[in-house]
This record gives sequence, C-alpha cells and structure tokens, in this order.
Amino acid sequence: MTRIVVLPNENLCPEGAVIEATPGESICRALLRNDIEIEHACELSCACTTCHVYVREGYDALEPPDDLEDDYLDMAWGLDPDSRLSCQAIVGDVELVVEIPRYTINMVSEQH
Repeated sequence: MTRIVVLPNENLCPEGAVIEATPGESICRALLRNDIEIEHACELSCACTTCHVYVREGYDALEPPDDLEDDYLDMAWGLDPDSRLSCQAIVGDVELVVEIPRYTINMVSEQH
C-alpha cells in the first residue's frame, strides 16, 4: 500500500487525512474509498475537471498526464504546475501529498 497525505480542505477534509492507496489505483478512487468525497462529475472518465488536485509531493513519481488530461487541466480552476486530474493520476509506490483545491468549475456540487 502507498500512503497519501491529504492536506486539510475546509469542506471535504477539514483535519486533513492520511490514507492508503493500492498501487495502480487512481488518486480519486483512493480518496473516495476513504470517504473523502471529492467531486467527480464525469464518473472518472477524464471528461471534466471536478476531481482536480495539486500533487504537492511525489508528482514526478506519477506517469505524466496524457494529451486529453492536459486539455482538461487547461480548464481547471486554479491550475498550477502540480495540478492533476485525480481520476487519471495513478498511484505507484511513492508516498504522495495531495491538496484538494477550494473550488471547482462546477457551480453546484454533484453530491455523489
């Protein structure tokens, strides 16, 4: 199992969290499996930006984003060099530190 440190997020994870992910699992699935209800309006199909996260540590251990993910990332709120769509970022064996942005481009929460 690979450790993911989730930095505090006012709405989704106020205290922050440390979760375990299975290598080969997406960051988004690991968050959801651990009751961190990150938005995922397109059901993890790389068709929106609602699961956007910042990978503050361990970014270089992830496979680089493909062209489709890059295209969607360009539309994400608060894009920075550590940005990834969590549905596309696959966990390996390196610990990650992830920050969930305060906002998404969704005007209304999907409440999955």
